[in-house]
Amino acid sequence: MKKKVLAVLLTTAMVFSLTACGSNGGSANSKNDGGSSGSQTEESSEEPTDGAGESTDGAEEEPAEDAGNAGEFNPDQAEDAMTIEEVREKNGAEVPVDSKKKLGVVMKSLSNEFWRTLQEGYEQAATDTGLSIDIQATTDEGDETGQQTMTEALTTQGVDALLMSPISDSNLTSAVESANDADVLTVNVNDGLIAEATHYVGPNAYMNGQLAAEWISGKLGDEGQVAIVVGMAKAFAARERTAGFKDWVADNNSKLEIVAEQNADWDRQKAKELANTWITQYPELKAIFCNNDDMALGVVEAVEESGVDILVVGVDGIGEAYDSIRAGKLDATVDSFPFYMAQVAVECTLRSLAGQELPSAVATPQALIDSENVDTEAAEIINWTAPTYTK
Repeated sequence: MKKKVLAVLLTTAMVFSLTACGSNGGSANSKNDGGSSGSQTEESSEEPTDGAGESTDGAEEEPAEDAGNAGEFNPDQAEDAMTIEEVREKNGAEVPVDSKKKLGVVMKSLSNEFWRTLQEGYEQAATDTGLSIDIQATTDEGDETGQQTMTEALTTQGVDALLMSPISDSNLTSAVESANDADVLTVNVNDGLIAEATHYVGPNAYMNGQLAAEWISGKLGDEGQVAIVVGMAKAFAARERTAGFKDWVADNNSKLEIVAEQNADWDRQKAKELANTWITQYPELKAIFCNNDDMALGVVEAVEESGVDILVVGVDGIGEAYDSIRAGKLDATVDSFPFYMAQVAVECTLRSLAGQELPSAVATPQALIDSENVDTEAAEIINWTAPTYTK
């Protein structure tokens, strides 16, 4: 009997109702250095993305380990992971806002709509709190040094907290260590993993892959050839999403056959070229899972031009992906709701700065979006309740 992860998104701490249809660093909340190892590709708890996860029948989904990351903190498996609703239940609904606090944000390239939407979420939080949030982003997806320079500069400027979405799992390590030494609260917001950060906020990445695999299995009658377009192997989210997908296939004794898996570095054109190769190489290919929507949209172009019938599923839930689903082109996306993710990240940061006890990982909502629920309001899908700020 297959483990169901699509109808009800279960993560170790996720209680959002999601269906397929429808700061100083002084708070005592640092991560457990002894957290489970793994390179999982998204969401076994999800965290998370976007908690640590469990299947609907109660059996935990254990991501496959990556030898290169064994022993590192893994938010998808964090035993103390909570959702923002659980954080509110534990600490109270009201979020203290100290008008003197300064927050700095470091993101990836705004050329990707996901990061622009995350930026909009931060801007909404700045409006709601009255705080000035310094938001910085790199000019391209590979500028690891640029991110490090931004992070170091914000620390030097005296921010009280840093909210960072790193390009890789290592490019901000030294900058975060310096920030920690300067008593700056460090918060890792999705994507690359910063083991040295105080908190992780994001969707369960391992579950991203699980949701996609289950959906594809259902559409194909659990049989057929599938392929995976991976983001950057150095990014935690890419590894977790891929592992989540592959583990779902293995754990459920699925008849889906994964015939190809290759990196496209989050790049739409590279993904399109890869898909063109696979379409020729594997004439029986039935579905392609992509680690993000930008790559998925490139694959959609290749599928359209070839005239073949192949399911394409992405991750992120960007507006262009929604439009493509409405147009009958992209088949589905696992939405991590970046607009709300940013707001959860700011709320958690302010709670931690106020001395409230937070877990090492806070799971943000996610849901699989297809033609059945593409026009449903996001806030309705995730049962969103905006934070209550007190000044």
